[in-house]
Amino acid sequence: MDRLLRRCRIRSSLARECLAEGLGVYIMILFGCGSVAQVTTSRDTKGQYLSINLGFALGTTFGVYISKGVSGAHLNPAVSLSLCLLGRHPWMRLPFYIVSQFLGAFLAAATVHLQYHDAISTFGGLKVTGPNGTAGIFATYPADYLSLASGVLDQVVGTAALLLCVLAIGDQRNTPAPRGLEPVLVGAIVMVIGVSMGSNSGYAINPARDLGPRVYTYIAGWGEEVFSAGRSWWWVPVVATSLGAVVGSLLYELLVGAHFPDADALTDGLVLTNHPALELGGKQLDRDIPKPAIPLTS
Repeated sequence: MDRLLRRCRIRSSLARECLAEGLGVYIMILFGCGSVAQVTTSRDTKGQYLSINLGFALGTTFGVYISKGVSGAHLNPAVSLSLCLLGRHPWMRLPFYIVSQFLGAFLAAATVHLQYHDAISTFGGLKVTGPNGTAGIFATYPADYLSLASGVLDQVVGTAALLLCVLAIGDQRNTPAPRGLEPVLVGAIVMVIGVSMGSNSGYAINPARDLGPRVYTYIAGWGEEVFSAGRSWWWVPVVATSLGAVVGSLLYELLVGAHFPDADALTDGLVLTNHPALELGGKQLDRDIPKPAIPLTS
């Protein structure tokens, strides 16, 4: 088996990263949209809104665990774009990451539809909106009261909050997450955004999470209304989330990231403060300074 796996190993690092991104997003949407399908088609008898929050939060957690070691677990085109703008991800890889994330979400939506095909047909069929609408299982739509401007603001704020928190827990200069617990905390961020900002339009906060499943519903029979519903809402979870991610990234870097002491200066200060030769008013002899166990030069 090991020999077979070695032969299957992909040598291209970009291809490996794209596969990891696609699979991570697939798991995130499989659990997230799956939870929406269960709550919707059971008419809240087998779960409620909190079930959806948990589904997306835990789906995100396990998606990050799956892909983090290979691709960094962006799982979100808005995150990839922000990291490129910050100089932490190559621009040349951005289109490939976005396509992979989109495909992962698309395939996950197809899987959820296959799982819940009979339940969806019984519930209301391929209706986009209304009390028996089922397109909302897969993509987000605004509440009836929500204006377009308020919807854009909602998505900008939600995605900005996501990036602020994600950058903070990954910043080694700040108070980073304990090693191995980063995915859990990313899931917690998605959870808190859902319970605090979800009622307006479903907290997409991810272009691929919304557009991939939306395109699937268009192909699968829900029709053109998936793009025209909600005053042509479809572009908001794509554009506003990307803008929000950039805003959140810039806010973190300008208000927090740019103000940490320089790492080299901090290190030098610590060395001088604790250097044995400077103790006791400089009376300790150099020969009493402990020698390093390993030579510093080869």
